[in-house]
Amino acid sequence: MRLLIASLLLTFTSYSWSADPLADAVAAIDADVVFMRHALAPGFGDPDRFQVNDCATQRNLDAQGRAQATALGQRLAQSKLTFSEILSSEWCRCKETAERLNLGPWQTFSGLNSFFQGYADAKKTLPALEKRLQARKPGVTLMVSHQVVISRITGLSVGVGDMVVFNSQTKQAQRLSLP
Repeated sequence: MRLLIASLLLTFTSYSWSADPLADAVAAIDADVVFMRHALAPGFGDPDRFQVNDCATQRNLDAQGRAQATALGQRLAQSKLTFSEILSSEWCRCKETAERLNLGPWQTFSGLNSFFQGYADAKKTLPALEKRLQARKPGVTLMVSHQVVISRITGLSVGVGDMVVFNSQTKQAQRLSLP
């Protein structure tokens, strides 16, 4: 009985009850990138009249998606982790997600654009992203992108607003959803 109690005490005292799942996930695999799928933008794909520089021709965040992006930003701001760089796809739903995260300055990067319907060329997008991953700034980079891009690079599928922490050297990846 004493052995059982000692074992239980050791288990409970060594278990980490972290309030910072993002920093823990990054540390677990020494991640240098956090991929985030844009917040909720109802529908599937983009309209036939899609133009990258015209948000009226794209599938965009709705009120729920805007609230989700703002809440995710608040949750990320509570983390001990800070991002050395924030990049977004040129699609409006990604740019609005990056803006509503309110984590600091961000910029667009074409290597994060969706090639799902051929509006971006995967043969150009993916090599540009790979090159950027190899030449990124020190620290952890946040990349707001699309399911198709994230899954192609990390091998993991994600829902809207979900993340994948990624080590660009070892290619280790771990899915993360923040409550």
